[in-house]
Parts: sequence; structure tokens; C-alpha cells
Amino acid sequence: MDNWTAALLTGVACIVGYLVVLVKKINSLRQAEEKIKRARNRREQSLQRAEQAVLRYKESHPTTDSALILTLSLSELTQQLKDGSLSPEDVFYSYMEKTLAVNKKLNCCTEVLLESLDQLKTVGSNKDGLLYGVPVSIKENIAFKDHDCSCGVIINLDQPAEKDSVLVQILKKQGAIPFVKTNLPQALLSYDCSNPIYGQTVNPHNPQKTSGGSSGGEAALIGGGGSLLGIGTDLGGSIRIPASFSGICGFKPTAGRLSSQGVRPIYRGQKSVLSSPGPMARDVDSLALCMQALLCDHMFSLDPTVPPLPFNMEIYRSSRPLRIGYLENDGYTQPSPSMARGVREVKALLEQAGHTLVPYHPLKIDEIFPELMIKGFLADGGTSLLQKLKGGPEDPCLKGQFHRYRLPKWYKTIRSFLLKPKSPRISANIRALCGVRSVPDLWKQHAAVEDYIHETIAHWRSCNIDVLLCPVIGPAYNLFYCSKIPTALSYTIVYNLLNFPVGVVTVSTVTSKDEEELKHCNGYYQDMWDKLFKEAVAGGEGLPVAVQCVALPWQDELCLHFMKEVEQLVKQSKK
Repeated sequence: MDNWTAALLTGVACIVGYLVVLVKKINSLRQAEEKIKRARNRREQSLQRAEQAVLRYKESHPTTDSALILTLSLSELTQQLKDGSLSPEDVFYSYMEKTLAVNKKLNCCTEVLLESLDQLKTVGSNKDGLLYGVPVSIKENIAFKDHDCSCGVIINLDQPAEKDSVLVQILKKQGAIPFVKTNLPQALLSYDCSNPIYGQTVNPHNPQKTSGGSSGGEAALIGGGGSLLGIGTDLGGSIRIPASFSGICGFKPTAGRLSSQGVRPIYRGQKSVLSSPGPMARDVDSLALCMQALLCDHMFSLDPTVPPLPFNMEIYRSSRPLRIGYLENDGYTQPSPSMARGVREVKALLEQAGHTLVPYHPLKIDEIFPELMIKGFLADGGTSLLQKLKGGPEDPCLKGQFHRYRLPKWYKTIRSFLLKPKSPRISANIRALCGVRSVPDLWKQHAAVEDYIHETIAHWRSCNIDVLLCPVIGPAYNLFYCSKIPTALSYTIVYNLLNFPVGVVTVSTVTSKDEEELKHCNGYYQDMWDKLFKEAVAGGEGLPVAVQCVALPWQDELCLHFMKEVEQLVKQSKK
């Protein structure tokens, strides 16, 4: 009888425990659904109010030539705003109207910042600002007072920022009007742009393709013509990849050159692979003007951790010939035909213009990609990221990526061992997902990063080069592929690890010949990731092709100068 009673009580306890867990899970999902609903309602209401404001303005100002305003470059726009031939109101409502139209097609905005309507009334007090009257879009994880920085995860919703980020404060001080927040992927660590709160952002050139990420909403909005200047963030290529996919320019400064106060990461404390905020725009001059505006005494005062280095216009406008390193591939991920062709064509233009081109190859990418990059920002095996996903649904685009993080370490270790003979690249990356084993191992990892930076700088100097020309991932991927192919990041994330300033310039479009050549690309390892990359970029004819321009740390102006040189030579060649 006692055994039967014990068994019965155990069974009842198990059932009660199961029901408690089930009720908690159901309640958690219900709370998540309510949070998502509130966030979507806030977005919808802000879009509707913005639309009404645009209609009222158009009715009272029927002669505004919005089409002309939207064609002006940032430098042309700022000049006309300063001399009074354009009013901030005409510019603001022209861009607001275009943004609303672009968002309907691409789903790139998370919220209109309705405070911008009030700022517009007082913007005249900052008429001396370098960005006076310019509407600026900002990535969703950049703090704007009383608005969420969700990073695409439910746990961060309903936690509005208490104050503006330093960058937003500077933009306002320089007369700019932050007017909209833009979409990003769930938990940021992806080069796609989809989350369960706001959905998938698509490419402005082809809605069957992704806009890239994590600053994908910014890239799509600018590429679609709804903004002419935006602020994104870059950890592994998060400015450069969407800029490449969407056909615009993007710049990742040296980490620390711009303030990151109020720029929310998915988790804090990771120091191996550095993130940096940076500008995104249609042309390089716009990036330079934005950097000049941000690198002011007011920023150095608000954030004393930023070195007080104003923008050096003399270096940006220099005309001296450069010694330029170049590479068509990194030996780790076979570039698409259009990626390699973009570099070859730009190399030829640079040589014709009198610059010296020197072959360059990055050091040990096959070793440092898993050991320093993957293990760097996932040193805890993904635990911190997975904690941020609790209490809500996971985006379909990213489930495979999150699943890999959740696998037990013993399973990842065994799988890595079994795959090593036939798929060494995949094996090394699975092993890296285990993270570091101890604090001493973390210190060794940090030391290895420092050593790699010094080795790379020594290698750079042995080649006697000023800057570097290299491919960037492209063309834009088909949907649902980004989370499946981590290795393609080798072209971008290495410069976050090195903390080199780097930017992207669009130089061409994918041709039918590129598409034909792609059919014969099998990759360097001929593994699953090579096959998936080929599938991801297929069907890209007509999509933008870009290149990366790189410089040594703190030589941000030289990097932008090199980007400008590439941009000008490409424009001249097309004429």
C-alpha cells in the first residue's frame, strides 16, 4: 500500500509540475503576444499620424516640388537649406512622404519619431549646424528618448530609453532631424533583417531578396530613396553588407571614434570583435559630412571616452597617389563572380588614374575565422544571446542559427570530430560554437586577437600599402539563406576583429555573364556552405555590386578619401 501511495503521489506531483510549467509557458507566450501587439500598434499609429501630417502640409503647400528635393545630394540639400532657397519644412515632408511609400513596399521602418514634428518648429535655432534641416533615419537600437531599443527581441520591449543617445544629441545639435527608426534582425547577430515584432525587410531592388543586416532597414530605406542619411551599427559587417545588398555607401569607423553611449548591443561585455556606429548614405561625400558633423567638441564633451579628433578635411580632400593593396578572394570563401569582377574593374581604374596596386593576402583566415571571430563574439557559447530570446517566438529566418547555439557542448564536440575529415571548415566552426572553457582561456583568446592585429599591421607595412581594396559579400541573398552561411562573413568581420576603418562603395551591377559563371563555382572547400552560398546569390542579375575600402586604425579620413576616389573613377568610367 505504501509503495502504491508513493507512486500515486509521485505521479500527481509530476502532473502538477507539468501543468505549472505549461501554464507558465502559455502565460509567457500570451504576454509576448501582447507586447508584440502593442509595439505594432505604436508603429501603425505613428505611420498614420505621419501620413495625416504629410497630407495637411501638402494641402497647405501645393507648390512644393518634392520630386526635385528628393533628387538633391546631401551637399546640395544642405547648401540650399542654408541659403534659404529650400525650407526645412519642404524637405522634411518630402522625405516623410517618400519614407511612408518606401516602407509600404519594403517594411523597413519600425516607428516614425513623431517628436520630429515638434523639432521641425524649432530647428531654426540650429541654423549654423552642418546638418541643418536634414531628416536623418536611425537604426532601431540607437536610443531616442521615450522609444524602445528592442534589438528585435521581445524581452526588450516596453523599456523606452530614458534619454537620447550621444549620437542623436549631436545630430540635433547640428540641426539634423531624426525622424524615423529602422528595422533590424532578431538579436542583431545576423546579416538578414527580420524579427517577430516587425517582420522581414526586403531589398529595394528585388523584393525576393533580403536587404541585408543588421542595419538592413537603414539600407533599404536609403536605397529606396526614403532617406538620404542614416546611422547604423556594424559588428561583423552590419553596415557594409546591407549597403552592398542595397546599392548604397556605408562606413564603419575605427571603434571608439564615434560615441557608442546609448547604442544598445544585444549583450554587453564582448571585447574581441568590436562594434561601431557609422553613417550610411547614397554617396561618399555624405558619409564624410556626417563624420565631420559628429566629430565635434560637443560629442567630445558629452563622451570623454571618445578621443578628441576632429574630422581632418585636408586628408579627405588629398590628391596624392596611393599605394593600394588588393585581393579578389580571401582563400576561405570563394567570392561570387560579380564580387571578384568588381575588384578587378576598380583595380584597373585605379591603375589608369596613376595609383600603384599591390597584391595582398590576409593572414590565416581559415584559422582566425573560427578561433578568434566566432569564438570571440560567442565566447560563452551563445548563452547570453539565447537568454535574450526567452519569453517569445523566434524568427523563422533565424531558427537554424539559434538551434546551433542550443546544441549541447558534448554534441557539438562529437559532431565536429566526425565532420573533420570531410568538412574541415564546418568542423572548426562547430567546435568554435562551444565558446571558451575558462577565464584563462578567454584571456588567451584576447591575447591571440592582439597578436593577430600586430601581425596584420606588420604584414600591411611589409607590403608598403596605404589602403586596401577587397570584395564585400554580394549580391543580395535570396530570403532565408543568411543564417545558414556564417563563413561568408570572413570578408567583413575580419576588419571588426582588427578594428580597421572600412567602407563600402557600390561600383557595378550583376551581369548575365556573372550568372553564367556562378553555375561553375563550387567553392574552395566544396562543402555544404559553398553549395548554400551559390544558391543564396543566384538570380541576382541587375543587383548592385560593391567593393570594400580599408585603412589602418584611426585613419578614417584616409579610408573615406579612398572610397571617394573609387566612387569618382567609377562614375567617370560610366560616362
